[in-house]
Amino acid sequence: MTGRMEVVGRVSGQRRWSDAGKLEILAEAFRPGVGVCDVIARSEVSSSLIYTWRKQLREGKLAGVVPSLPVFAEVQVAEPVVRTPQLAPCPPGLIQIVLPSGVRVSVDAAVDAGALTRVLSVLR
Repeated sequence: MTGRMEVVGRVSGQRRWSDAGKLEILAEAFRPGVGVCDVIARSEVSSSLIYTWRKQLREGKLAGVVPSLPVFAEVQVAEPVVRTPQLAPCPPGLIQIVLPSGVRVSVDAAVDAGALTRVLSVLR
């Protein structure tokens, strides 16, 4: 057998988290640019627990935290601006497709041709 094997250890038994500890983990997990999975692995908590805590936060069930009310913004729909698409330089092996509608599709060289054909036929 060739390949790589990774052993992931978990803390057995039930642990208790303070509200401050929960808030710290939540702040890290949902910070822009941070992967929730990475925080789960580092903190050794289950994904379901992270989302349970997030729900508790929204409902104001974590001590000392007042949930913020939703904020609404006015939206105005404008006529689309037709521009000539400018392709950014892309790394080797990446294919960028710009459709006449302006939709951009980026795939790598290993893309399944059948799947790509189906996607492009829907986007035209």
